[in-house]
Amino acid sequence: MADKSPAEAFASKVDSLKTQVGWLQSEVRLQSARDAVEDMQTETLNLAQRIQDARAKGYVFDKDLEEKAAQFAEQWQKLAPSVQTQINTQAAQLGGSFRTLETKMTQLVGMRSNPVMGKRLADSVSAEIDMVKSRASAAARAVNGMYDSLRSQVDEVEEQLDKIEWMLDQLAEATFKLLPTEGGIMGVKAVWCPNGKEEKDDPEGVLYLTDQRLIFEQKEEVATKKVLFITTEKKKVQELEWEAPVALIEKVTTSKQGAMKNEDHLDLQMATGAPYRTIHLHIWQDCDEWLKLINRVQAKEFDKNRAVAVDQAEVEKVKAAPSQCPACGGAISQVVLRGQDTIKCEYCGFVIRL
Repeated sequence: MADKSPAEAFASKVDSLKTQVGWLQSEVRLQSARDAVEDMQTETLNLAQRIQDARAKGYVFDKDLEEKAAQFAEQWQKLAPSVQTQINTQAAQLGGSFRTLETKMTQLVGMRSNPVMGKRLADSVSAEIDMVKSRASAAARAVNGMYDSLRSQVDEVEEQLDKIEWMLDQLAEATFKLLPTEGGIMGVKAVWCPNGKEEKDDPEGVLYLTDQRLIFEQKEEVATKKVLFITTEKKKVQELEWEAPVALIEKVTTSKQGAMKNEDHLDLQMATGAPYRTIHLHIWQDCDEWLKLINRVQAKEFDKNRAVAVDQAEVEKVKAAPSQCPACGGAISQVVLRGQDTIKCEYCGFVIRL
């Protein structure tokens, strides 16, 4: 391909500058800042409804969520007018500079076929584009800085609600039911690795943490037919694989694995009475956050932070559970969970009603 002539090269440069000026129009109006303000308005108003919906679906923890949502809405209503005023003021100042730039750009377009006369003006337009763009970026940062602290707090609660809502949706589809007064705390996509190391056909599903149990349910589509290593038929498999009282977790070890060390894994050491002595899981959330959550459950922190009080009759029922089997006299060593109606003697199989 032949090199462009000086006139053609200059015309291309003028067209490029014209395109940049067109793009700059949105920045000068501080459109991204305006959109962010609209998002903030919508999100702060919607928080209360999201929390109410989560409560209706069974989320009973973090009793201060409603108060936080109300505080965020109040703070934003106080901040919003000054933020909007700042946007309009900054945009008006930027608009003056932009109109000057547009005038120069119009002159430059008229010179697109005359590189000798237009070069100096083109250089001036290019420098002015950079200057206006820099001022627009600084203005947007200044506007965002007026409420970035509140933005961060709202983002934190929204991220928490995203996880809670996902868990609640998964629980609604689960093949098992939570016990009376048992509450779901967190759920995550996970792979259970029965051999202690992740393998190709290990069951994939959802790991749940409640205020009483750790539960893994397989939930995936598995291949039932392959042709030349290509899956041609699948079936959905969804079944409870295991559950264990959190009280039986003796130790939790976290690790980052994979070539990029970006895979989160949990190793659980379980006490007698759990379905397995060791449990290895690959999870799709921060493993250290899960360690903290499990520790908080074991310390009964979530019991103190319930929005819905526990039925004391269920608490008393657990306290009154027998320590010996009335049929064979064997010791009852299993963990009795709040909400259980019966326990089964591990020696004689007698079912004891609570």
